Amino acid sequence: MHRNHPRWWPLVITLLLVGDLWAQRTSPPAPFVLGAIEHVHSTVLGEDRVLNIALPQGYHPDSAARYPVIYLIDGGADEDFIHIAGLAQFAAFPWVAWLPPSIVVGIGNTDRKRDLTHPTTIAKDKAEFPTTGGSAAFMDFLGKEVIPFVEANYLTAPGRTLIGQSLGGLFATEVLLRKPSLFNHYIIVSPSLWWDHGSVLTIPADGLSAPDIGVSTVYIAVGKEGRVMVRGAKQLAALVRKAHVKVGFIQLKEHDHGNILHQAVLNALRWNGKGP
Repeated sequence: MHRNHPRWWPLVITLLLVGDLWAQRTSPPAPFVLGAIEHVHSTVLGEDRVLNIALPQGYHPDSAARYPVIYLIDGGADEDFIHIAGLAQFAAFPWVAWLPPSIVVGIGNTDRKRDLTHPTTIAKDKAEFPTTGGSAAFMDFLGKEVIPFVEANYLTAPGRTLIGQSLGGLFATEVLLRKPSLFNHYIIVSPSLWWDHGSVLTIPADGLSAPDIGVSTVYIAVGKEGRVMVRGAKQLAALVRKAHVKVGFIQLKEHDHGNILHQAVLNALRWNGKGP
């Protein structure tokens, strides 16, 4: 008598086939390497720091090719490094071409609130976050140690980009206004410009328009994050426009503070590569 096969037989057959393939493997799996990890000692900060480096496809140390560099605040392996490195790879695909093949340098954190904030006059913040106010030293670390290290050890070309979000966006804003020549392109996302009652926005932006500064573009994005955050981002965009620097601004109302970075950086790379 004919009997129907049990419905679970296809699953059994699939598992048997997979098991057979597994049994045929003759060597252990190789690691999938996304980048390099550099340990550098900072004399400025008096501590060891980690740099995560993602190299573009085809990078070879003996090549004559040179690559622009993207510096990422909050660039630890458990922070934003992996997905921003993926965006850089995607944007550099020939059929996309929003970005030239680039090196991505993620700067891991040790004390984020210390490094990314300037001193505050607000007593409550001083009490709750006693290590804050170290942005000047972190700026020196970037300019005097990180950038020279990367340029001495990797095949770099002119053209440096800084990406920062939240307190990282506050820090990127301070770099833009105090030491703009460190980078040519700034991607500033959801900047915490409310810090110290918005005092960072009182820094004169006149130097941005000097011919030897080299700031080409500033892209600012903010999400659905409340009136204070949105107002600060708009004020920053207006401040930079007055210095006659190319500015992109967008409010991504479908994104919040926690999920805006990936989309904002993708938009920035497209805007920078294709125009508004």
